[in-house]
Amino acid sequence: MTHDSFVQSLFRSRNLVIGVGMTAVFAIAALVSLIWTPYDVTQLAIANKMQTPSATHWFGTDHFGRDILSMLMVGAQTSIAVAFIAVGIGMGIGVPLGLTAAARRGGVLDEIIMRGNDLVFAFPSLVIAIMITALFGPSAVNAIIAIGIFNIPVFARLSRGAALPLWTRDFIMSARVAGKGAARISVEHILPNIFNLLIVQGTIQFSLGILAEAGLSYVGLGAQPPIPSWGRMLAESQTLISIAPHLALFPGCTILLTVLGLNLAGDGLRDLLDPRIRRTGR
Repeated sequence: MTHDSFVQSLFRSRNLVIGVGMTAVFAIAALVSLIWTPYDVTQLAIANKMQTPSATHWFGTDHFGRDILSMLMVGAQTSIAVAFIAVGIGMGIGVPLGLTAAARRGGVLDEIIMRGNDLVFAFPSLVIAIMITALFGPSAVNAIIAIGIFNIPVFARLSRGAALPLWTRDFIMSARVAGKGAARISVEHILPNIFNLLIVQGTIQFSLGILAEAGLSYVGLGAQPPIPSWGRMLAESQTLISIAPHLALFPGCTILLTVLGLNLAGDGLRDLLDPRIRRTGR
């Protein structure tokens, strides 16, 4: 595909354009909050508690009088950072493991890696987070570790499954005849050919990571006060939803729209980067 046709396909992908646009809004909000927010999220104003949306506070205020819009902007930092680093951990460890298993297919090392993946899959990220919290206490760092550990077998399985058929291809045989070892072939020939799949899966895991972070914060295992978190905002609003529904509405919609945007972007990337889908004219 030429550069011009790629760009044209990029803008013709409705899911990709909408998904990237939605995701960009929250990413920009997180970046802006590093230097500016409408109000200081660490300052309590009990006299202004639970105000409904107005020109002064666009999304209203919470039970401590804090501006909800400012809380959501700062909370975006936590959610995006936790999910991004967790995906990086999953890719950084899982992909090499998967490539190693594919290169040693059918051997003892392949069996050890895959059974280890099965073991990790048996423990959801919430269970892993509970175990880590019991040892080290709740924090955003421990949430990153828990979600990152759960991402490792996802990328290991994907990279192994995508790499296995490539090891029988002619260009890999030529590389082996040229004297290249398994590690060099994996890096120079296998990895570039499965990179598109990894990017798409990374987008999906990023959205799942945001959901996981919100879930962990909701049960008190994620970022701790005074650091704002979308999940903890939901948890704090559950007993007040009948008298101040906006406390749950805005963080809930923020999580929903962010995850939806990332899923649409992932679907659009898959359609754009998968040659089989392009050939069918989808």
